[in-house]
Amino acid sequence: MSDDNPIINKVASSGIITLDLEELYPAGERVVFDLKPLLWQEIALKEDDLRAFCKEHDWAKYQGKLVSVQCSADAIVPTWAYMLVATHLQPYAAFVTQGDAEHLERAVFTRFVQQLDIEPYRDARVVVKGCSKLLVPLNAYVELSAKLLMVVRSLMFGEPCSTVPLYKKPKA
Repeated sequence: MSDDNPIINKVASSGIITLDLEELYPAGERVVFDLKPLLWQEIALKEDDLRAFCKEHDWAKYQGKLVSVQCSADAIVPTWAYMLVATHLQPYAAFVTQGDAEHLERAVFTRFVQQLDIEPYRDARVVVKGCSKLLVPLNAYVELSAKLLMVVRSLMFGEPCSTVPLYKKPKA
């Protein structure tokens, strides 16, 4: 190809901003705190036993971690028990929620999307990248779409060279 006919990268010059949730993946070790080992005969939780455990447990080991509290056994666990554990985790953990590992990941991404500064995307053509090595929960894409809709000129999904159009701001 001669200098008279340079190769032009139309995708790069299109002005499309690619938003890759994998690149924005919230960092931090994920931990599921399971109440099952604290159950009496694997069927119920005793208040005195839980309070004693909470007093003696080394909560500092959750420093900076993203933690979810669950009970993996089919047992009688009162709501206050989850709340009590959360009160002990809160001074140390970066994030606390209730549920299994999958729920933890969804909750972490929900928080991330809620805190995302969308101003850099104002009046922009945005494509949310679809392929990633990490498993990004579906709710992250849904919540991100709803949030971006408030500011973007257009929203697409996929790769800049092959997108699925989702939204185009009406002309005023």
